[in-house]
Amino acid sequence: MAASTLRCLVVDDDPLSVQVVLNCIANTPFLTAAGSFTNPVEAAEHLRTNPVDLLFLDVEMPVLSGLDLLRTLQHPPLVVLITSSKDYAVEAFEQAVVDYLVKPVSYPRFLQASQKALEMAERAAATASEAIETVAPDADYTFVKVDNKLVRVNFDDVRYVEALGDYVHVVTGQSKLIVYSTMKAVEEKFPASRFVRVHRSFIVNFNRIQALEDNAVIVEGKHIPVGQTYLREVMQRLNKF
Repeated sequence: MAASTLRCLVVDDDPLSVQVVLNCIANTPFLTAAGSFTNPVEAAEHLRTNPVDLLFLDVEMPVLSGLDLLRTLQHPPLVVLITSSKDYAVEAFEQAVVDYLVKPVSYPRFLQASQKALEMAERAAATASEAIETVAPDADYTFVKVDNKLVRVNFDDVRYVEALGDYVHVVTGQSKLIVYSTMKAVEEKFPASRFVRVHRSFIVNFNRIQALEDNAVIVEGKHIPVGQTYLREVMQRLNKF
């Protein structure tokens, strides 16, 4: 996520309602649309592997309600619920959603909810950046905050870092550390001489790359996708050898 841009997903079984929200997103400079779904089951599956910053979520949907969908997510993004009824307000706020919009959605009310989400995201990003300690530029290690405890991580031990919602998983040969942080913070505090961003959701230890195959790097047997945005840099780094 850029410092002032939220990637948004819209989930509503009514295509017209989806378009209304997409139009609102298009008119809001700090929002960008990352897609939409009218099938909540497909949306839930998509969100497990494609995290976003902000979810505009309809409550009343067949098969899987918006609230039920929200409960399936291990690390849910910021959520603005949208519904035609006010009856869900109490239950919605029990789920710690950002805001609750009643249809028909007006742009001023949409903007108010979105600004609230932006403020929450920026506060969370500031906190997350503190979860990885800054050490000397030539240090071979850093400290990451795991469950209110600072854990030393040697850079050579790190295989890759994966973004999952508001968290990153720092995967070493011995463990998987779940850290409340952002990929931006990892890029800033993990040395660029050792690590390379290969995907929106992955940073890998360059010295652990075994091969490049079918737009994926292989790190100790794991195929990690290489996004088109990052492919050129990865190839340039590989060609240095």
